[in-house]
Amino acid sequence: MSDKSVFVEKQYLGREWIPITIRLVLAMFCFAAYFFTDERERNGDLLLVVGFAIIIISIIMGFLLHFRTRVQNKSILVDGLWTTRLVKIDLNSIVSAEKGPYSRYLFNNPVYNLHKSGTIRFYTAGSEAIHLVDRDGLLYIIGSQHANEFLRAIKDEMGRK
Repeated sequence: MSDKSVFVEKQYLGREWIPITIRLVLAMFCFAAYFFTDERERNGDLLLVVGFAIIIISIIMGFLLHFRTRVQNKSILVDGLWTTRLVKIDLNSIVSAEKGPYSRYLFNNPVYNLHKSGTIRFYTAGSEAIHLVDRDGLLYIIGSQHANEFLRAIKDEMGRK
């Protein structure tokens, strides 16, 4: 068994366009309110500080890794931020693997190992996901920005002896 990964994907918290847009609109509102504040009193200066803080936090979140997905040794390894545990999904127990939409909603919160009504979800960004069903009927939904390559790697590993 080799330790070489067939597929690796890293998903970052601050790189989805909808939350970036929301944060930038909030920062622009702070800068506009600062500009229109009379006599630049202390409360006006606070708006300027908050606007710059929102932009700095957005930049930092662009480099903050949410989770990494790897396909290797007939398993899928998902490991996340500092305090999260490594999740290992054995491909020998997977009955079906298919590509589909992550959710029907436009806005989705990032989740890691969310257990809810028979599904386990992993998601940061994008609209596509890989749906895996194991022998017990448990559904894994793993969001991916490269769903076609991820599905191909899973099928290749499942077919390998």
